[in-house]
Amino acid sequence: MRTLDLSPLLRSSVGFDQLNRLFDTVNAKEEVAYPPYNIEKLSENDYRITMALAGFSTDELDISLNDGVLIIAGKAKEDNDTESHFIHRGIAKRAFERHFKLAETIRVQGANFENGLLNIELKREIPEHMKPRQIEIDTAAGPQKITDANESAA
Repeated sequence: MRTLDLSPLLRSSVGFDQLNRLFDTVNAKEEVAYPPYNIEKLSENDYRITMALAGFSTDELDISLNDGVLIIAGKAKEDNDTESHFIHRGIAKRAFERHFKLAETIRVQGANFENGLLNIELKREIPEHMKPRQIEIDTAAGPQKITDANESAA
């Protein structure tokens, strides 16, 4: 197995320690294909995760956010229908837990479940301290003020 060396990238960056850990976790885990899902970019700041959960109901699903990780779990209730005798059972209504690591700027807006599809709406919200700004260079006359990039365009 090949390992990924990020040292050339990390030489010119500060505070990206989590990026290295993210690559380590990707390499360490075997990816499970159940349940199938899509990640869509709807606009510059809007995203959607859609999971196909045929046979599940909302009371069998749990969505939580813990330390920047979105966790979607499903556990089917016991089927007490003793009269059912399946000849073929192709709908895999088995327990699952899927994790999505979210960037610091991504917020979960909400979730809905319709026609066997779970949709989770996400939005990128960039805080003021992370937005671009112009930093003036001090001169012999004294320090200059820091302005937002938006102010300098006006």
